[in-house]
Amino acid sequence: MLAPPDTGDTWLGLSSDPLPSAEMAAWVVLPNCGAVVQFCGTGRDHSTDRPGVDLLHYEAYEDQVEPRLQSIAAGMRARWDDLGRVAMLHRVGPVAVGEPAVVVAVSSPHRDDAFEAARFAIDTLKTTVPIWKRERWQGGESWGLEAQHIVDVDELPVAAESAR
Repeated sequence: MLAPPDTGDTWLGLSSDPLPSAEMAAWVVLPNCGAVVQFCGTGRDHSTDRPGVDLLHYEAYEDQVEPRLQSIAAGMRARWDDLGRVAMLHRVGPVAVGEPAVVVAVSSPHRDDAFEAARFAIDTLKTTVPIWKRERWQGGESWGLEAQHIVDVDELPVAAESAR
């Protein structure tokens, strides 16, 4: 089971265990932060032209996950300098429909920054962290349709700055 860090304001990780989304939301709360935004991506029962999805399976290039998550957190703090705490956790292995596969939680003194930073975190995680999804559905199984080329955070287009 993933546990929050003993020190610091950033909690990152990869786990084959269920993600502690409630604990993450509670952990990011700080006295000087009036906003907490949490995004929880859960397994769903369908995909494009794939009805009846009943299982997802995630694999990762594990040696690269934490450094890339750290890069995202650093990018967030550079864009929103008053962020409180940042948490980003992702599952590997089998994930049932309805279970969290990825959770991002952010605290900030103000809601606009918390919403923008959380959106930046999940969007950037999806394009920069080497994690892949395999789906099983009625009639087959295969890697997810939205597979894309992985880039580094500093290679993202300037459009990512518009999240600010």
